[in-house]
Amino acid sequence: MNDKAINLSDKLALFHEHWSPRVIAEMNDYQFKLAKLQGEFVWHSHADTDEVFIVIDGEFVLEFRDRAVPLKRGEMFVVPKGVEHRPVAATECSVMLVEPRGVVNTGEAGGDYTAPNDVWI
Repeated sequence: MNDKAINLSDKLALFHEHWSPRVIAEMNDYQFKLAKLQGEFVWHSHADTDEVFIVIDGEFVLEFRDRAVPLKRGEMFVVPKGVEHRPVAATECSVMLVEPRGVVNTGEAGGDYTAPNDVWI
């Protein structure tokens, strides 16, 4: 057990890449990841799991095929499994993702935005 608090600002200062989640903690089979968003991500879904977005700083829009959900600092949203979505951030936004270990950031879509899994900071 780690007896030190995890400082999110300190962890966010350790990387600058957009769309490349970094793991900061685990609980059971779930990982807590930090990511920086800017621009438009790819349309994708996760067939086997829900995905949680918690906005730490900034704001972004979580787009779905039939609607859009704006999210700002201090807000969160749970994307149900199998639902196609994409985050869009006009300016840099920092988020925490909560999802099972091994989830690929681009889901079944793959492509250039696919980030390596289990990158810890």
